[in-house]
Amino acid sequence: MKSITIKGSERESVGKSATKAARNAGMVPCVLYGGDQPVHFIAEEKAFKSLVYTPNVHTVAVELASGKNYEAILQDIQFDPVSDKILHIDFYQLDPKKEITMEVPVKVVGNSKGVMAGGVLRLNQRKLKVRALPSNLPDFVEADITELEMGNKLYITKIPTNNFKLLHPDNTVVAQVRISRAAMKAAQEAAKAEKGAKGKKK
Repeated sequence: MKSITIKGSERESVGKSATKAARNAGMVPCVLYGGDQPVHFIAEEKAFKSLVYTPNVHTVAVELASGKNYEAILQDIQFDPVSDKILHIDFYQLDPKKEITMEVPVKVVGNSKGVMAGGVLRLNQRKLKVRALPSNLPDFVEADITELEMGNKLYITKIPTNNFKLLHPDNTVVAQVRISRAAMKAAQEAAKAEKGAKGKKK
């Protein structure tokens, strides 16, 4: 999985006034959990654009001015309900020897036979929950729809996994090809025409 670097500074004070001052200066208060002690730090708000405002997922390399470095994932984020500005971010420190659970996007590949015949593709799951060691976390999960005929469903059991586990029931539908209204109407008209032709032959 790709990594994004966030550079920040450890916070000496975590009180309300210090937090407000940090936000007024364009900084985002953050906390890193998962280690021996929580690490409080601040980073520029613009540093989070590539991490927060994207459908992709990344691990995070937290580099502090003190020289301390951490590998982490974004765990929780709070936005201002009025301005949508980032108020606070929680990170979770990664251990290279411990598995982690994350949601990663689904990437559709292939050309569905059903779609080419006039069906409509529906992506039921845009993200899937995976569990893996940090080094094995995928950037995305591939859903190959090539063999999907009209009315078919792609179940999670057909999704290939490589050094990671999918944490969903076997009956989870990832994608399906529905019969479009146009295709349904065409089929009904064809059936009527065939029935009429048979009636004339009699």
